[in-house]
Amino acid sequence: MKYKKKLIEVALPLEAINAASASEKGNPFLRGHPRNLHQWWARRPQVAARAVIFAQMVDDPSGHPDIFRTEKAQEKERQRLFALIESMVQWENSSDEALMENVRNEILQSWRYTCAENSDHPRAKILFDRFKLPPFHDPFAGGGALPLEGQRLGFESFASDLNPVAVLINKALIEVPPKFSGCSPVNPDSVDLKNKMDTVWSGAHGLADDVRYYGKWMCDEATKIVGHLYPKITVTPDLCDKQPSLLKYKNQTLTISTCLWVRTVKSPNPAFLDIDVPLASTFLISGKVGKEAYVQPLICNKGYKFSIKFGKPDDINTVKLGTTAGKRAAFKCLMSGVPIPYDYVRSEGKAGRMGIKLMAIVAEGDRERVYLPPIAEIEEAALTSRPAWSPEELISTNPRDFRSANYGLATFGDLFTNRQLEGLTVFADLIPKLRDRVKNDAKANGVPVDAVTLENGGSGADAYADAIALYMALAIDKLADYNNSICTWNPTNQNVGHLFSKQAIPMAWDFCETSPIYGGLSIVAFSEGIAKTIEALPAIGTGYAFQHDCAMQSPLDRMPVYSTDPPYYDNIGYADLSDFFYVWLRRSLKSVFPGLFSTLVVPKSEELVATPYRHGGKENAEKFFLEGMTDAMHRLSESAHPAFPVTIYYAFKQGESDGEDGTTNTGWDTFLAAVIRAGFSISGTWPLRTERGARAVGIGTNALASSILLVCRKKSENSPAATRGEFVAALKAELPAALRHLQAGNIAPVDLAQAAIGPGMAVYTRYSRVLDAEGKELPVRVALSLINQVLDEALAEQEGDFDGDSRWAVTWFEQNGFAEGDYGSAEQLSVSRNTSVEGLVSAGIISSKAGKVRLLRPVELNKNWDPLSDKRITAWEIVHQLIKSLESGGEKDAALLVSKLGAYAEIARELCYRLYTVCERKKRAVEAMSYNGLVQSWPEINRLARGVAPINIPKINDLFDQE
Repeated sequence: MKYKKKLIEVALPLEAINAASASEKGNPFLRGHPRNLHQWWARRPQVAARAVIFAQMVDDPSGHPDIFRTEKAQEKERQRLFALIESMVQWENSSDEALMENVRNEILQSWRYTCAENSDHPRAKILFDRFKLPPFHDPFAGGGALPLEGQRLGFESFASDLNPVAVLINKALIEVPPKFSGCSPVNPDSVDLKNKMDTVWSGAHGLADDVRYYGKWMCDEATKIVGHLYPKITVTPDLCDKQPSLLKYKNQTLTISTCLWVRTVKSPNPAFLDIDVPLASTFLISGKVGKEAYVQPLICNKGYKFSIKFGKPDDINTVKLGTTAGKRAAFKCLMSGVPIPYDYVRSEGKAGRMGIKLMAIVAEGDRERVYLPPIAEIEEAALTSRPAWSPEELISTNPRDFRSANYGLATFGDLFTNRQLEGLTVFADLIPKLRDRVKNDAKANGVPVDAVTLENGGSGADAYADAIALYMALAIDKLADYNNSICTWNPTNQNVGHLFSKQAIPMAWDFCETSPIYGGLSIVAFSEGIAKTIEALPAIGTGYAFQHDCAMQSPLDRMPVYSTDPPYYDNIGYADLSDFFYVWLRRSLKSVFPGLFSTLVVPKSEELVATPYRHGGKENAEKFFLEGMTDAMHRLSESAHPAFPVTIYYAFKQGESDGEDGTTNTGWDTFLAAVIRAGFSISGTWPLRTERGARAVGIGTNALASSILLVCRKKSENSPAATRGEFVAALKAELPAALRHLQAGNIAPVDLAQAAIGPGMAVYTRYSRVLDAEGKELPVRVALSLINQVLDEALAEQEGDFDGDSRWAVTWFEQNGFAEGDYGSAEQLSVSRNTSVEGLVSAGIISSKAGKVRLLRPVELNKNWDPLSDKRITAWEIVHQLIKSLESGGEKDAALLVSKLGAYAEIARELCYRLYTVCERKKRAVEAMSYNGLVQSWPEINRLARGVAPINIPKINDLFDQE
């Protein structure tokens, strides 16, 4: 077969993709974003997925020397494709149909070239149909980012996952909307509007309109049943007397949006044994300047009561800390002040003696929140509720991510108050009634598409009713996410946080209870959010979502293009977390999708996560992951379309340990080993900053760093073997050039080592195997450490480009950082670097006093430094003056300095990579962030510098030679 390198195997506009990804991840209020449909963990940015799939499909210009005959012409065409990517990754362009049509045409053009070149292939009719793209498949579909973008780019999109919650999310994203694209809504209000206005419903807007309507209908029906549990509050004269701030609402009825509760246990002090004391992490309600409010507990004869106070408290720390008392003594008794240790709280919780008490009420005023003290009738309405059903499935015993069971909250039902359970159960049990209502309306007002059939077998009006039921079940899940006893109040923004702000179920001591029928966290509000997402979906072509174990034979009858985001070793327990939603979805949709809900909880035994508690220890868990991931990757390797590379996202932790073979990471090593054992060679790695918008460096921690995109091809059967020496020699010959290429592309220092794995592993995987001196196969972990060693050597060799003063400073920094060292050692080092301590003082980069020498920190450098007048300018000083300017005055100040430095500013950027590597090894996180930040800001600094008139400075190399 003839194939050309794809754009992703040669170059990417990485900075533009990363910037757009950061913008998307950092803005939670993007209208119509797919994440508004349902919670999923570690979701890939849509714009990154879009760019990757495009670059995976489009030929690199170097593959067409007959059209682009020179390197200059190829680079010009490459830049045109980059410009297209830079446009498509802007979130606001997602709905630009003209742009997306251009994108799809580029993909088709490359595809037709491929088909023409392979017209004589023995399977050309199957593999190379120029009129039909190969299908797109993500076998670890998760939250659906990749299948959705595959569909947007013109593919027939397939999404599979073992997890039924993920399957439902993908159905809602790629399968259902295209089936009802262009259909009018069936609800009576919109039918009347269409008759009057002759409205045309494009895309999935009709479907979205029905989701809005039936969300309101469900709310009305639920209010009839549980409305009495959510009474409104009348501001009585007596209440105004106790709280004068309420006078403007006197005799008015206000809607309660949130109740603030606190957990309680019996006082451990025998004198107050009958009193349930609060376990409050904070008494602060509003920390906004000028609108401060807090709960003040008042001790009285029979115990205590809560009141609301306004203004900044006398002791803000006491208010913020509530009744907490440090780690060992978790809390203190409000009545007596005696410690309440965690062991006591755990025993009380497991014995069923932990209670809750209303602490404050948040009502909706005139464009403001109104804070009220507890009211007996409101508290009674919540505590006397009697739910008809509660999910009794046990919460996972995973000790890392699930803490609630330690305190007696062992089942999913325990995570809710009785009132929350009753409300959610009513909504779930309304789904059958909703389906009947939608079917009747569809038949009365015209079935949207008679021939439409869903995967569950429903067709016509039944299929449409099932589709609406699916979206409303997802809305109920969003209710559950924001309406449980682990949700906490944010005093800064005065709003409610949802349960899964982290990938865990923690414990919450004071929590919020919102209304499912009123306000911004009601079923109506969530239905509106889902409707906006549906309207923004492409709703084109076809999509299929189904449950499938990726380690099994591919269910597709054609060889697909693969792009996938598999589990990350043991970072996230998707199945354990999904159970929270599954128990509600199962109650809502078991009759609609019986195959997906045939088990009581989400399937776990086959889930490819290295969970020690599930597999009997870390060693067994690692073995399970390696074997399972190898099987899965092998399936991809054998079934992938041969014309295209496979792209695999992998987010991994920073180094776990430093051993003889260097810094290692079990998850990353094991995953790479699985990919290679499956028969893949790695033709590239790209670091995509897709974890969150402003990621901390996290050196020395196990926090997630970058997502690394692996670009893989099936390994040639004729690959030769190599010795360890031959492998290292090839690394030393090829890695320095690759390093220069990465630096020229302005890759962030924090991502350099990960990106260098690409060219390093490309060398490793070009061989059938690499053998050590004993004839044993060199494991991936050792290969990675060798790649890192050669990378360090290449960075060290770049020091030769720096002046002697800077080389001295780098070595001193590696040994001492910004701390003091002995003068004798400094002088001895200066001799080997052809400089002197006195010269370094004169250069303005060190301080030398009383037999001690230290490097000056950026803030200590000359405030009036001007490179035009500095007679001993160094790369070291350039770096740290730029950091000082960037951190004090931003990119504009740094750009002004760059305009004076001219081309010599590039010296500083190169030095940053070396200094960041030193900081990473020495666990100096603060300094590392400065070096990384300067490189990341470089494109914007350069852009701003171009607007400043250039200033010529003396030739720096001549100045370096002066002593």
